[in-house]
Amino acid sequence: MSNLIKFKIDGNECMAEAGTYIVEAAHQNGIYIPTLCNMPGVKPKGSCRICTVKINGRLMTSCTTPVTDGMEIESNSNDINELRKSIIELLFVSGNHFCPACEKSGNCELQALGYLYQMMVPRFPYDFPKREVDASSPFIIKDQDRCILCKRCIKSIKDEDDRSYFAFHNRGNHLEVVLDKELAANMTKETAELAMNNCPVGSIIVKEKGFVVPIGQRKFDKKPIGSDVTV
Repeated sequence: MSNLIKFKIDGNECMAEAGTYIVEAAHQNGIYIPTLCNMPGVKPKGSCRICTVKINGRLMTSCTTPVTDGMEIESNSNDINELRKSIIELLFVSGNHFCPACEKSGNCELQALGYLYQMMVPRFPYDFPKREVDASSPFIIKDQDRCILCKRCIKSIKDEDDRSYFAFHNRGNHLEVVLDKELAANMTKETAELAMNNCPVGSIIVKEKGFVVPIGQRKFDKKPIGSDVTV
């Protein structure tokens, strides 16, 4: 017996298995819903809110909301896109994201979303925070200025005992993601590479790997973010 159900996204008829989260169900139907914190195979947390959609007039995160039969979802409307753009602007002003000098430029999902939503000058004042760069790890540089607190590294980079290499430290305006020094001392090059690739921005960089692929030949230099999803 099939578990496929029907639903609509922006008026488009879609089908997916019951219980599939909206962001993934949209992907399966060739519709791109942006997200910075969500990753396939990792339990969603709804941290970044960029995947917010409207269901029956109510704003909800599509990475944590499963589709139901007959559901009508609004994603590509002016007010939703403006909401996403404002979140992107807030992320830019809350850190020091100087794209021309960042090793992740061209591969950065935050930068790519800035282009997608045509961000020019943020409407919010810059914080210009003073945060440290941790280069104590044998393989990783952790730049706190670029971190957007998405939790991808915390959720996805773990050792064989299921201990996370990364964790939240402090609270409020002082909240930051730090690298466990004991675990970092035994981190493999492969794990370091995975951490860098899983980070949507340039907060986690493998030492001596910057600009291996030149600007102009990187992922989002060639095609806009989401173009691999939309049909």
